[in-house]
Amino acid sequence: MKGTPPIVSIVGRPNVGKSTLFNRIIGKRDAIVDPTEGVTRDRKYGEATWSGHNFILIDTGGYDARSEDVILASVKEQAEIALDESDLILFMVDASTGITVGDDDLARLMHKKSKKVLLVANKADNEKSELSVFEFLKLGLGEPLAISAESGRRTGDLLDAVISHFPSNLAETEKSEDEISIAVVGVPNSGKSSFVNKLLEEERQIVTDIPGTTRDSADSLLIYNDQSFSLIDTAGLRKKAKVKENIEFYSTVRARRAMARSDVVTVIIDAARGGLQNQDVNVIIEALEKNKCLVCAVNKWDLIEKDTHTQKHWLADIHEILPLLEYYPVLFISALTGQRVFKVLDVATEIYTESQKRIKTRDLNDWLKKLVQITSLPSYRGKFVKLSFVNQTQSVPPTFVFFTNEPEGIKDNYKRFLEASLRAAFGFFGVPISLTFKLK
Repeated sequence: MKGTPPIVSIVGRPNVGKSTLFNRIIGKRDAIVDPTEGVTRDRKYGEATWSGHNFILIDTGGYDARSEDVILASVKEQAEIALDESDLILFMVDASTGITVGDDDLARLMHKKSKKVLLVANKADNEKSELSVFEFLKLGLGEPLAISAESGRRTGDLLDAVISHFPSNLAETEKSEDEISIAVVGVPNSGKSSFVNKLLEEERQIVTDIPGTTRDSADSLLIYNDQSFSLIDTAGLRKKAKVKENIEFYSTVRARRAMARSDVVTVIIDAARGGLQNQDVNVIIEALEKNKCLVCAVNKWDLIEKDTHTQKHWLADIHEILPLLEYYPVLFISALTGQRVFKVLDVATEIYTESQKRIKTRDLNDWLKKLVQITSLPSYRGKFVKLSFVNQTQSVPPTFVFFTNEPEGIKDNYKRFLEASLRAAFGFFGVPISLTFKLK
């Protein structure tokens, strides 16, 4: 299991080029770039990679400590939360204007936070302009690194400096080989912390906070039925935010980090909200795109009026909204009463074991031979597609390579058919599987 990807935030006063740098690093135009102050009001985040190091990059709005504007006050709060949540801050200033009152205000805030800070002097488009950046030494945040986010000048040097601040053991994990890490994710107020707390208050064999650079302070160790679990609770921020969307934004960032280092993702769904919501679907798809084992736990089941068919109807509705969940367990729990909360651990153990499974090549090809004999293969460019051989190349996630005469002839509907047939024959319930097709 890989370590936690660090969070790197770009912070600075309005119109210094934060969004331009963000777009350059993540490699796409995701943030809005405009010379008008205050254009970036929402936070943007993306996953970046440099020299084999992965990290989450956040673009914040322009910080103005003295503005009384309601929207800019919200932007200010967002930047302050970024300081709390980030592992490294890129404090961006404008080399063409020199130090401003806004730079001074933000520098004082950073000194109070005692965070790792890289001072980035943007708009240093040539060697002559670089000479002026040493004025920023007065901010007391170290030597500024002169760059041009617009042209890309020295941004590679900046990224080298960024990854130099990451722990050397970041790619390693501290968990033991037999420990299963479970990321507990979901929309705000769905009951994530209540779920974790119920598990910990009921099972007191081993309950402890786990320190270390590759784990968050919210991780807890639990032993249940002789199996060790690391529970990663993604709820809550270190600072209480006044604006609801700020909480949701950083909850999303935390969830991404938790998923990245987990073996199994448990998505907590709030039954009191009436069923699967768009936010829930987004979280589930995020987990599956990361190739994580998945358990869906519909919480607050004690609040629902029900008869003998209620659970069946709920399950049918969930599958109608998101059909791919037919391959993944959906449990109905109550973190308040403890109903079926430990069943989640039982199921997580089962699907984690399932994810490690490797199917013998002989058995796979016996299955494939029977399948092509009883079903019609698609045609492509006037000839029939043939599947001649299949083998499993890896587990976690289980990956299967099919050899065919026409890889491009295997369309999505036939891929879904093959996946359904493969699962029916070999299981992998709760586990995402990958099918690839190569030319023979």
